[in-house]
Amino acid sequence: MEKVVQTGGCLCGAVRFQVTGKGSNPHSCSCRNWQLGTANAPATYRSSGYSSRGFCAACGSSIGAIDDAPTVALLVGSFDDAAHAAFAPEYHSFEDARPGWWPVASVAAR
Repeated sequence: MEKVVQTGGCLCGAVRFQVTGKGSNPHSCSCRNWQLGTANAPATYRSSGYSSRGFCAACGSSIGAIDDAPTVALLVGSFDDAAHAAFAPEYHSFEDARPGWWPVASVAAR
């Protein structure tokens, strides 16, 4: 089986990451927790009782979420190849907070 490696980081390049393997649970989200403004590692902000948000302390770019489970959820826009087919969302979380102008796309069969 081919090893899948994806790379990414923040806008200024101070935070870089590499992930190996197939991700799971790709989705879009309308939660308000990404509205937050240590080089080489993301700074974190505890946003709820079970999760922290990761961001670059130098440029403020959001990187993703780190849940206590532990689950690491990385933002599609933080990847170098954001057009990769594996990032296509399968559902939308926090649907009740979705702005009316944001259409919910139908999920194509994989």
